[in-house]
Amino acid sequence: MTSTAQAKAPDPRGSGAAAPALVVTGLGKRYGGVQAVDGISLELAAGERMGVIGPNGAGKTTLFKMIAGDVAPTTGTIELFGRDVTHMSTAPRARLGVGRTFQVSNLFRDMSVLDNVRVAARGGSSKARAFWRTQGMTDDVTRESILMLDSLGLTGRRDDTVADLSHGEKRQLEIAMALVSHPSILLLDEPAAGLSAAERATLRQLIEELPRTLPILLIEHDMTLALGLTDRVMCMENGRHVVTGTPDEVREHPTVKEIYLGRRDKK
Repeated sequence: MTSTAQAKAPDPRGSGAAAPALVVTGLGKRYGGVQAVDGISLELAAGERMGVIGPNGAGKTTLFKMIAGDVAPTTGTIELFGRDVTHMSTAPRARLGVGRTFQVSNLFRDMSVLDNVRVAARGGSSKARAFWRTQGMTDDVTRESILMLDSLGLTGRRDDTVADLSHGEKRQLEIAMALVSHPSILLLDEPAAGLSAAERATLRQLIEELPRTLPILLIEHDMTLALGLTDRVMCMENGRHVVTGTPDEVREHPTVKEIYLGRRDKK
């Protein structure tokens, strides 16, 4: 399902090992007098799943937007597969293999579910400029789009208009659109936002079943979901790094407990 060409690129720093999928160093973003993100560093290895958690206003989404290329950082650098992309826009990052979802659903509401996936598939292929051609049900892009919808549980909805989908189904569709371009890294921005308990369970299963060769950075407000889906977790507060560790280490960290539970365990 996914391309591994980028993930296997040699590290230009000369170690001979595969470059990490993502390296963020000293990343910061200031809006006037507000420091939204302050000196964040993280590294995502090939095939690793990492979560970024924190309360509202922690700076998670601003960090995500800088990594995706929506927002230019004030300080720091971003590397994808050993290549400095700090000043690249979203389009060249996508060509390097970045797939993503959005915190607020970003879909073509008046088009069918299948057509949304076909647009994403064509946009990530050599057929990106062929939208004026009739799209048959047997061409390669359509077949691949149908298979992607099948794999994400949307077989029965492919001819429906996106506006008629439930919120959870829209999240599933966004993941389908991100995956159909064969990304080398997947960025998920609060995919569980606004979902019911049942929809969260479905989403969790979908993410768990993605290929383990695909590195994933998950920005999530839901601590339980983030800790249950990732190998490592970074907690942020007020734009700053609090702790990075395994889910168990982060869950038991006193500052994380204070942030999420409003208390600090006494020794």
